[in-house]
Parts: sequence; C-alpha cells; structure tokens
Amino acid sequence: MKLRFLLGFLFFATFSIAQTGTVSGVILDKEFDNEPLPFANITIKGTTQGSSTDDQGKYSISLQPGSYTLVIAYLGYETKEIPFTLKANEKKVINHTLEASGVQLADVVLVQTVSKESEQALLQEQQKAVEIKQAIGAEEISKKGISDVAAAVAKTTGISKQEGGNGGVFVRGLGDRYNMTTMNGLPLPSNNPSTKNISLDLFSTDIVEFIGIDKTYNYKNYGDFAGANIDIVSKNYVGSGFFEIGTGFNGNSNALQQDKFYLQDGPNFNGFSNEPIPNNALDGYNFTTSWDKNSFTPIGSSLYARGGESFNIGETGKLSFFLNASFDNTYKYKEGVRRTANASSVAVKDLDKKSYEYQTGTNVMANIDYKFNNDHKLKVNSLFINSSTQKHEEFAGVLDAFGVADNGGGFIRRSTFDRTHLLVNQLLGEHKFGDRVNFDWGISYNTLTNIIPDRMQNTFRPVINDDPSSPLVASDTNQADNNRYYQELIDNEGAGNFVLSYKFNKNEDGDYKGKITGGYSARYKEVDFSATQLNLGVSRTATQPFIDLNNIDGYFNQANLDADLFTIKTFRGDANIPNALKPQTYTGEQLISAGYGAVDYSFNEKLSVIAAFRAEYIIQDVFFDTSLKNGKELYDTMEYLPSLNAKYSINDKHNLKFAASKTYTLPQFKERAPFLYEEVGQSYQGNPDLYNSTDYNFDLKWEYFPKNGEVISITGFGKLIQNPINEMTIASATNDITWVNSGKQATGLGVEFELRKKIFEIETGEKKTNLNYGLNISYLHTDQDLDGDKVFRETNENFTAFFTNESSKLTGASDLLVNTDFSFGKDFSEDKSITATLAAGYFSERIASLGVSNKGNLVDYNPSMVGSLDFILKYKISKNLGFGFSAKNLTDPTIKRKQEGTFGNPDIIIDSYKKGRNFSFSLKYTF
Repeated sequence: MKLRFLLGFLFFATFSIAQTGTVSGVILDKEFDNEPLPFANITIKGTTQGSSTDDQGKYSISLQPGSYTLVIAYLGYETKEIPFTLKANEKKVINHTLEASGVQLADVVLVQTVSKESEQALLQEQQKAVEIKQAIGAEEISKKGISDVAAAVAKTTGISKQEGGNGGVFVRGLGDRYNMTTMNGLPLPSNNPSTKNISLDLFSTDIVEFIGIDKTYNYKNYGDFAGANIDIVSKNYVGSGFFEIGTGFNGNSNALQQDKFYLQDGPNFNGFSNEPIPNNALDGYNFTTSWDKNSFTPIGSSLYARGGESFNIGETGKLSFFLNASFDNTYKYKEGVRRTANASSVAVKDLDKKSYEYQTGTNVMANIDYKFNNDHKLKVNSLFINSSTQKHEEFAGVLDAFGVADNGGGFIRRSTFDRTHLLVNQLLGEHKFGDRVNFDWGISYNTLTNIIPDRMQNTFRPVINDDPSSPLVASDTNQADNNRYYQELIDNEGAGNFVLSYKFNKNEDGDYKGKITGGYSARYKEVDFSATQLNLGVSRTATQPFIDLNNIDGYFNQANLDADLFTIKTFRGDANIPNALKPQTYTGEQLISAGYGAVDYSFNEKLSVIAAFRAEYIIQDVFFDTSLKNGKELYDTMEYLPSLNAKYSINDKHNLKFAASKTYTLPQFKERAPFLYEEVGQSYQGNPDLYNSTDYNFDLKWEYFPKNGEVISITGFGKLIQNPINEMTIASATNDITWVNSGKQATGLGVEFELRKKIFEIETGEKKTNLNYGLNISYLHTDQDLDGDKVFRETNENFTAFFTNESSKLTGASDLLVNTDFSFGKDFSEDKSITATLAAGYFSERIASLGVSNKGNLVDYNPSMVGSLDFILKYKISKNLGFGFSAKNLTDPTIKRKQEGTFGNPDIIIDSYKKGRNFSFSLKYTF
C-alpha cells in the first residue's frame, strides 16, 4: 500500500512538473531611454510567487497552467498589471517598459523621484555583488525617522554611535581613526582638528539617496582603512517637476523641565556668528560680549523646501536638477557628575555638572544631471553646510581634594560656540564606449572652516578654602583658570578618481565573464590651524572682591584691570612682549597618490573572484609654532595594498563570500603636532614621533535571501593591527594626554548576524498591509598588548608610559551591539496611508581610555542594561499633505563612565548623564 502511494505521489509530482510553463521577459526603464531596469519587483497577483529583475532587467517565473495577472512594480514608478494565460510547457514572453509615477510614495522623503535605492533594491544589489556590501537607503531612513547620517549608520550591523555628540561612529569596535568618509566616492574633510572624519551628524538625511558601508576593503577606496568606508550618495532626481515644503518643532524632556535654559552671550539664533579677537586685546579690556549667561525658551524647530524638474533636450539628451534647502535647531540638557580620580579610586576633582546645548544645522544642496545619451552622462553636485553648537556648562563642587575647594563650593563655567562651514563641489562623469569599455571619473574641491570664537571659561573658589558656604572669589591657582579662547581650522582639499574598465570573454547568453579595471586616484589637502588663548590671570597679592555668579561682568572689566586685580596675557606674555598676540599655529600638507588594478572574473555561474592591488605614495608634513615647540616634522611612506574578494553562489538564494586585504592607519595632523589643547580638567598634546599602523582584514559571510526584501546573514571577521595608535596619559605632573603606538599588535575577532523578515503582507486590490521585522547583532572580542618601554624608545625618551595593564581591549569596542525594529504599514487608499516603526538599540560596556600609572581603564556603560527605544509615526493624509511624529530615547537610560578599580580598590563613577526623551512633530505639503 505504502509503495503504491509513493509511486502515485511520484507520478503526480512528475506530471505536475512536466505541466508547468514559464513566463519571462525584460523590463526597461523609460526614464533612462529604455535601459534595462534592475531590481524591479515581478509578482503573480494573489500568490506568493515572484521574482526580481537582474542587472540586465531580465526575469523568469515557473507556473502551473492557468490564468494569471503579472504585477510589475518599482519604487517611484507606475505599477503595471498584465493579465495572461499560460499553457502547459509554454514559454510566454512578456516585456514591458516602466514609467515614473509622478506620485509621492508614502514615507519616501523625495517626491516624484525615481529612487534606485529602495530597501529591497539595496538587498538585491547586495545579493548579486561579489564584494561584501551593506547599505541603508532613503526608504529605510524615512521609515525609521532618522534625521542625520550618523544615526542612520548606527542602525546597521556592527556600528554604534560615539557618545558625546561629536557625530563619530565605532565600526566593529574601531573608532574614528580606522574609518573613512566619502561623498559620491570622493573624500570629505574633517570639521574637527582632533578627528580624521567629518561629523556624520552634520549631514541631513534629506540629501541622501543611500549610504554605502564597506566594512571590507574596496581597492577603489583609499587604504587608510580598517573599520569601514562610509560613502554618502547624494539624491539624484529624475521625473516630472515637483515642489515640497515642510516644517516642524521638537523638544527634549530634560531641556523643557528647566525653569530657565541658559546659553552664552554672542552667538545668534541661526548659527552663523563669528566673534573675532578684540582689537588691541592685550592693551585693555576690549571684549564686546558679556561673561553673563542669557536665558532662552528650549523649543526647537525645522523648515525645509525642495524641488526638482527634468527636461528632454533633443532626441537623446535629458537635463535634471534637484534643489534642497533646510534649517533645523534643537535644545538639549544633561546633568550628572564629572570627576577625576587617583589610583586609589579617590575623587581628586568631584563636581556636579549641568550642560545646556543648542544646535543648528543649515543644509543647501543642488544637483544637476545631464545625460547626453545612454552612453555619456555628467553630474554636478554642490553642497553647503553650516552647523553650529553652543554649549554652556556649569560645574560645582570640589576643585582639588588636596588643595582647592577641598570641601566643595568651587565653581567652573565654560561656554563654547563651535561652528563649521563646509562647501563641497563635485563633477562626475560616466562614459561607455561600446559594450566593453567604461570610463568613470570624478573630481572635487572642498573648503571647510571650523571656528571656536570667544570660548569663555571661569573658575571660582570659596574665599575660605574649607568652607563651601563662604563667598566666591576668582581662582588664582592657575593663570589660565579664567580665559577666552579663539580657534580657527581651515581645510582645503582637491581630489580626483579615474577608472577605466574593459570586459572580456563573452558567453553564449551575451554576458561577459571577466572585467579588467585600472585606475588612479589622488587627494591633496592643506590644513591651517591657529589658536589664541587670552588668560585673565588673577592677582595673588591684591585683595579680591567677591564674585556674583549672575554678574561676572562686575568683576572682569576695565576698572578692575586698571586696579591690577587681574592681567591679560597669552602664553607668550603681555602687551609689552613683541608678537605676544601671535597665535599658536600648525600647518599640514598631505598628498596621497594611488594607482590600482583589478581582475573581476566569473569562473562559472557559482564562483566569482575579484583580485586587486593598490599602491599609495603618502606625504604628510607638519609645520608648527606652539607653546611647546617650534619646527617641522616631515613624513613620507609607500604602502602596497593587495586585496581579494570571492563569492560562491550555493544556489539563487544562498551565497558564501570571502574578503581579505592589507590596509594602513595614518596619524592625524593634530596627533603629530606638539600643540597643547586644554579642556576642563584635561589637556592634550601631539606626538611628532607617531607613525602608521598596518592592518590585516579578513571576512567570511553566509547570506540567505528567502524572499524579495528579506535576508538572513552571518559574518565572521578578524582584524590584526600592527603598532596600533592609542590615547594615553603621559606620566608627568600635568597628566596630559597624547597619542602613541602603544604596543606590538592588536587583534579583533567577531561575528555579526542580520535578519530582515516580512512577518506578513496582505494585498487587497492596490492596498497593502504589512509588518516587517529587522534584527542585527554583533559580538566582538578584542585584545591588544601594551608596552611602555616601546613608547619610551620610539618617542626618543620624550614620553614615559606606565600602563596599568599589560594588555587591554581596544578602546571604543563593545562586546555586544544589538539593533532591532518592527515596521507596520497600511494603505487606506491610493493617497492615504500610515507607517509606524518601533526601533531599539543596545551596546555593552566599552573602554573609553586606557589606564596608566596604576589607574584603571575608563569604561562607558549602561548600568540599567536597558537600551534606547524609538517610536516613529508617519501619516499621509492626502495626495498633498503628510504628518509625522517621533518619540526617541523613550527609555532614557543613564549613561555612565567609570574608572575601574585596581589593587582591590572599588570602581568609581567619573561621569554620568541622561540624554532625555526627544519628541518631534512635522508637517509637509507637496504641490
């Protein structure tokens, strides 16, 4: 009986297979002169069967005989339904040319746009690529309510955002120095002399088509890499004309709870201020801004306008442009503690902290795209960013447990205005010569100015040192306790990329199995940094009046300067010293000239390999005149960088990918220039003897694509870094921080898991209801050896390092990173829909700074073990009107930094704060 049943089943199955037919075809893109349209959705209406077009626009679906409706869909295009009947063993061909819809899709931030970078399209590109790719596109960014690029990148696997608001990220535990930031493949300057990369939170996601994240080395990128190359790809508009405006407001729960929100005098609402050094700054009290704080209403706002249009020129030409302009501002407030501790875990400085912060962002972008024909295209990008941060900080408590305000009562106030002005200009070209030869190129010129004009700092102590309730007087402990500081960083950079490729070995299907690529890239930058600090040194011999914290101008004024209660000097001296106002400066010149070649070959349908080699010649010279040293440091080197990428397609849904490469890590100008930079309670100075690290990178990834828009992947990776660069505290009386090659090597081993799943999707006519789930988890183990003798030798005995431990984890490396989200969408009609997203994130503890001189490591952690939680709602009310609401950081966990205890001493908290909950409302109207 069982045998008869089995034979019958096999006969039925064989008969069924024999009766199937095939529908196939090619989908073309009318907006690009009928070029093939890759990654289009091809589904059979009312079934779960479907496919997507390949890079040639081809698709194929096997079906039982019957009558069906073929649905062709692509983000930003009209959805086309084509009824057809399929007979047994029939091979039906249905070709179609898809047109742009001219209708805004729900939750897509760019109206009437032909978006090539939907979430599904990016996954399909990831599936087809030989390299290990990762990206987040405009569609996903919009669903998750992400406003800046730093937050967007932090939603991807293995990446966390750096605490402290500087817009930096950690990739697989590797911080700023190991990453690279580009825009459309061309490098961007840094807005901070302390960092290599520009702050990613300067970039509004309004201008982003997608963000590519290469965590494995791509030979076309510069070799100064070990974590990731983050490429911001600007929006590219194609379609009929549109214009959209939007506005909104926002608030931070911490800021709104304050009776008064304080900021410094001087900077204005829009963030375009620049307060210069006073004329004759040493000859008298000539400051025009007040020391006293001002109060504001902490409700933020936003406003934007964007539009685009396309024009046909002649028979084959097309001109398209896209313009975007936006302004937003936010208010934030944090409070907590700020301490420094000795090796016995005793707080030497013990302060309560209040921090008021106001940020602005102005973005203006213009894109012009001209297509001569299908073979030749030019694109011009111009981007202007003005970003500013005002931070008013107040610290109250013990200034020095062994001398100054040792029972409390001390007070420090610092007000900082930091402004960045960035102008990016790019010209890009794409050219095809027949079906074999491609030539792509890009050139850019970027100018960046970062200023800190008129930073103010005051330090006051109790007149009776051990009585915290006694009146305050200006501190005379250090001549720099009260100062005004002026800083300017100018970064001008030109860069170019030129890539020529040739395809060879055409197969029977007309596809080429191989491609040879050769290219040249170069970047040249000049950096000019200057800083002047005017110290208002308090007299130790004069009888000092009491300080009123609400009227600091009552003490620092011309009358008290004339009374010799204080003096005004720079590190060079007072007005009697020639050139006393000459600023501290360093100038940097950097040239990287690179040539490369690669062979990309598909041995069969399953195995493809890219073997590449890149050589870079590097010059990095620094010239300086500072309070520490006057001179120059010249540096040049040659780097040889082989890389290998391989992909094995197990079947059409499963891939195995492998990547291996050699790269390097270059020190930054500030890290090599002997310049003394002073923070509250901490100073930094450069190390002229710093040199490159050498990095070896390995990745192995399995990825599975169950359905369109879904992925499951697991990646194992390893890093070996020779002569890693770390911050360390110099063993000296001042405990300044510098940068050193801290040991022989560092290693990192980890695994990443990613899941994107459609929990359900229901179609009723043209209406859809869906629920999607995403999860990414990263686990990382790092280790590095620490060698104080090596540091002493290699710095020519200038720096002594007494590392507390012989080995340590990498700074910034969390063992565990988790991001997860649920996204629900529902169409009520063609013009009415809703999307809601709930997203959460968590990071485990990570080292912020290495311990020295028997002190433990400084470690950032979340004691509650509760991560962040965000809720985003977007409601399309009509064809023209849309509404948005977001509530972020709903759990509001406390973030703490501790100094680990050593020799049996307990841990001690040295910093803590809560960010507060952030709420925003937005409204947009499309004409």
